Amino acid sequence: MTLQTNLQHLVTATDYQKSIEENENVMICCGRMGPMCVPVYAIMEDLEKSGKFDHISFQDMLFDIPEAHVIRNMPECAGFMGLPFTVYIKNGTVVNATSSIQNLDQIMTILEKDLSK
Repeated sequence: MTLQTNLQHLVTATDYQKSIEENENVMICCGRMGPMCVPVYAIMEDLEKSGKFDHISFQDMLFDIPEAHVIRNMPECAGFMGLPFTVYIKNGTVVNATSSIQNLDQIMTILEKDLSK
């Protein structure tokens, strides 16, 4: 089961581990196809298509699968109450994490600060 986005889907904890090992910069949105998550997926898809962020791998993971524990149980996500959980990873380390809907400006600020080339 995967989300209906054009992003790369992470389905297993192994997929997640492989992704952060193979990519220096990763943005993962862990959520559902709901009103708080869909706008974040759309922004990620637009950023990926823009070509300006070829140094970042944009991915998603379905929140409701058991394997999503790799994101749900991160210390950086411990206090989160709203979906999606979005994590930003550089060189295998979480450098930022957000919860709930984010707009383009909020995402761009994080990408430019934490996942620059």
